[in-house]
Amino acid sequence: MKLMQFQIDDMIKSALNEDINYIDVTTDYLVDEQKIDTAKYVAKADGVLCGIDIALRVFTLLDEGATFEILIHDGERVKKGDIIAKITAHTRALLKGERTALNILQHMSGISTATAKCVELCKETRASVADTRKTLPGLRIFQKYAVTVGGGKNHRYNLSDCAMLKDTHLDAYGSITAAVNRLREQMGHTVKIEVEVSTLDELKEALEVGCEIIMLDNMSCDEMKKAVEITAGRAKLEASGNVTEQTIADIAATGVDIISLGALTHSVMAFDISMKIEK
Repeated sequence: MKLMQFQIDDMIKSALNEDINYIDVTTDYLVDEQKIDTAKYVAKADGVLCGIDIALRVFTLLDEGATFEILIHDGERVKKGDIIAKITAHTRALLKGERTALNILQHMSGISTATAKCVELCKETRASVADTRKTLPGLRIFQKYAVTVGGGKNHRYNLSDCAMLKDTHLDAYGSITAAVNRLREQMGHTVKIEVEVSTLDELKEALEVGCEIIMLDNMSCDEMKKAVEITAGRAKLEASGNVTEQTIADIAATGVDIISLGALTHSVMAFDISMKIEK
């Protein structure tokens, strides 16, 4: 996934406006506007870095003269105590942008680190690790990018990307076969159809109607193994529901193609990073 600069800037400006409003009471009254300092980002844990260029862009928007030395880049491993980057800018800009930049960097690095752990646990299998649409409102672009930096793959970005029949759609419409046939009458030929199933009988129905992707919802590992045998490569199988770092290896071993985790984005722990001004 690639991020466009205008998207990044819009997100940062929104965050800065939320945090500063019209004045930083402490900084603007305390620090001389001509003062310049150098600050450094220091890792306080081990993990996979993500969002460093975005975090540093915060300071460029506050101070066009800001300069940087990046020592660790997105996707690279970082260890506790590592210096990630150094920023030289007007002190007011450093202090005003500190929290916004760290919020972005810590959150994105938390996602990339969690994703990398899951990818590692699945490395001896065919299964890829994917995110979901369970993202924090307004942050989807950054969160899905962070998943790819951690070695994962993106599920559909939004509702326009793929026709996905969840249990609620099927309850509302009636059956898998009727819903899929109706979709094919309406949508363009380039759009794929994914169907959520919770039983092997539903799986067989989805296969008979020619669904390209089938989500196995909250199935046991034994059921997923049977689903893989029944499918025999006729569709991509996605495992979803109750996936954790403790269960993902067993799920991957069933032979499914994709394992999706909402937890990668909706409840990930922030990666610990601090900013220190050099004295």
